[in-house]
Amino acid sequence: MNESKGALTEAVYYILISLYEPLHGYGVIQNVEKLSGGRVRLGAGTLYGAINTLLSRGWIVESGETGERRKEYIITESGKRAVLDEIDRLQELLDNGRRLLQHQTGKDIYEHEEGKK
Repeated sequence: MNESKGALTEAVYYILISLYEPLHGYGVIQNVEKLSGGRVRLGAGTLYGAINTLLSRGWIVESGETGERRKEYIITESGKRAVLDEIDRLQELLDNGRRLLQHQTGKDIYEHEEGKK
């Protein structure tokens, strides 16, 4: 059941990559914040709504419960495919943007990046 042809939200992307190792909900919230440098902060409602969607798509499964009765989740092969599809989609966006900007400006995109520092 791989429905990964559409774009993932940033939150879903970070949740999925967080679950390459089993984590409970609070662990996912912490990991997403860490991975995004504090830019993405998930509320419990957002997280558990996304988890329910990811479970129904077959992209994650419950991997057990911790000693504190908290459910842990882990990504499935289908979920990993969704992540790889999203990386490919994002790479296409970057490649097209760089190509267009280089064509329009005659400058390499990295010249622009150096000016931002």
